[in-house]
Amino acid sequence: MIPLAKYPQPAAVALLRQATALAPNRNKASDGLLPSAAHVKQNPNSDHNSGFAVDLTHDPKNGMDCRVIYEELKKDKRVKYLIFNAKIWSRSRGENTYTGPNRHSTHLHVSIKEDCGKDTSDWFPWRGGPKRWNRIKSKFIKVNRKKKDPTSPKED
Repeated sequence: MIPLAKYPQPAAVALLRQATALAPNRNKASDGLLPSAAHVKQNPNSDHNSGFAVDLTHDPKNGMDCRVIYEELKKDKRVKYLIFNAKIWSRSRGENTYTGPNRHSTHLHVSIKEDCGKDTSDWFPWRGGPKRWNRIKSKFIKVNRKKKDPTSPKED
């Protein structure tokens, strides 16, 4: 069994955040990062257990067409393997029929290589490139927290 992570890898979180930034009204019903207890029992060796996997809901009507994403992510060097619509793909084995209990017809499963967990670069370069993420990031305002003044009197 793969040990359970407390937190998903930054690359997995980035994929979901970028998807939502691209398609804010998309359905998120099948999105997933860390596994439920039932998932762990069903698949104790899932990359979800280690935080190196992410599920992205298939919602072509609202801008997340996993058929397209499945094909495009085959080009991404961070991808260990992909599962969607009863197909599984990896760089080493190519595409094959997926015979697991969940056909993954409502979502795309992306497993991330262990050495790429911190890589939060663009997961959707065919949809706008880094300039899009720069605009999104610029909307956030950094808040400077004041440090406690050691010379101020303490309250009783």
